Amino acid sequence: MKIIIVGAGEVGFHIASHLALENKDVVVIDSDPEAVRHVSDNLDVQTVSGSGSSPVILEEAGLKEAEIILAVTDSDETNLVACLLSDIISPTTKKLARLRNAGFDDFDLTFKEQGPHIDTLINPEIEVVKTIDRLMHMPGVVDIGEFADGRVKFVGIHLGEGAPVVNFKLSEISSGTGLHIPLVAAIIRNDKLIIPTGNDKLCAGDTVYFISEDNKLPEALAAFGKHAEPVKRVLIVGGGRIGLRLARHLEQQPVYIKIIEKDQDRCYLLADRLNKAVVLHGDGSDRDLLREENIQDIDIIITLTNDEETNILTSLLAKKMGISKTITKISKFSYLPLMSMIGLEQVVNPRLSAINSILQHVRKGKVLSAISIKGDEAEALEAVAMETSDIVGKPLKDISLPKGALITGIIHDDEIIIPSGSSMIKAGDRIIIFARKEAIPKIEAIMAVKLEFF
Repeated sequence: MKIIIVGAGEVGFHIASHLALENKDVVVIDSDPEAVRHVSDNLDVQTVSGSGSSPVILEEAGLKEAEIILAVTDSDETNLVACLLSDIISPTTKKLARLRNAGFDDFDLTFKEQGPHIDTLINPEIEVVKTIDRLMHMPGVVDIGEFADGRVKFVGIHLGEGAPVVNFKLSEISSGTGLHIPLVAAIIRNDKLIIPTGNDKLCAGDTVYFISEDNKLPEALAAFGKHAEPVKRVLIVGGGRIGLRLARHLEQQPVYIKIIEKDQDRCYLLADRLNKAVVLHGDGSDRDLLREENIQDIDIIITLTNDEETNILTSLLAKKMGISKTITKISKFSYLPLMSMIGLEQVVNPRLSAINSILQHVRKGKVLSAISIKGDEAEALEAVAMETSDIVGKPLKDISLPKGALITGIIHDDEIIIPSGSSMIKAGDRIIIFARKEAIPKIEAIMAVKLEFF
């Protein structure tokens, strides 16, 4: 599979890294010589220097032989032009564009009537707002994704000292505590990813990933010592694109919203576009301002400025002033492993949201969605099992999956099954597979050859 990536920034670099590990034929285009050099020095991919919106550069990159082009620069205009030109030059190439401007939300470029079109538009900021909304109402949840149209949740939680399951082996939790916990797909301990067996213990400080039906999630969280608390008062620091989107979303809910924004002109725009939220002009990292605004009465503070350090410091300051719940926007991947070490567990990353959205369109076979875990170390995939597959009609215990892969969920019609060894997959079922990065090519081969008609 040949894939062209337009844009060698953090999103483009990480997608290229992800795909290069799977031996994909990847070409990265960027007009910044330093960005191109960074890619060529660190990844086993081809690079082309030049603008991705140039037809000459696209042809030089081998567009006519590419199955997919991903336009993921920081410029919406460049991404649009790259995809629209690609449709003229190579109509059979699948085109994905990353667009962040809200002005494109209702502008449909995905259906071809006359002239060129784009197959998929991806706005990571919409996904970030959805993630923030879920995290707001889920205590201790550090990561969350959805499968089966939201009916199944893939959840990561930070395990505290007082959790009733701490120091129990997974196989002994039910008999030792009387609690029924959901299927644990992965444990991150000391920054290492573990695919657990029944003999693995849960330890305080672990990040535990599990699968749960949506209607059973409160019960599952309670088993890990997490109990939901109502959110009535929200403070958003940063009124940029994501801050505005989030405020407009929250205005549909029974919550009181304040936004602190540094730029006075932006404050006027926010006040004009919002109906209920209170807009304040000021610095969200100013302790005196936070004290004046009675921060002790706020249920959660969400830091969404365009500056990582400001978001981190503001969240830490809020915790110091008594706010237990914070959600922090981080864009730099290098910062993510540090967040839990300094006490910031709930973090959102728009670039990671973009990567997750893109991966599901890159995967072969009937893949409906894909979620990256711990950067690019593992993925959770949702796929459709076709009747041509060898895994249909057999107990899971008799199926030979690659090492580092685990079937964690089966959706049969409207029934959601958290599988055991005796569970069987039927044709047309949706299956949720958790896999380490080294197992993904084998899983993808199974899905491309076995799970899909040719």
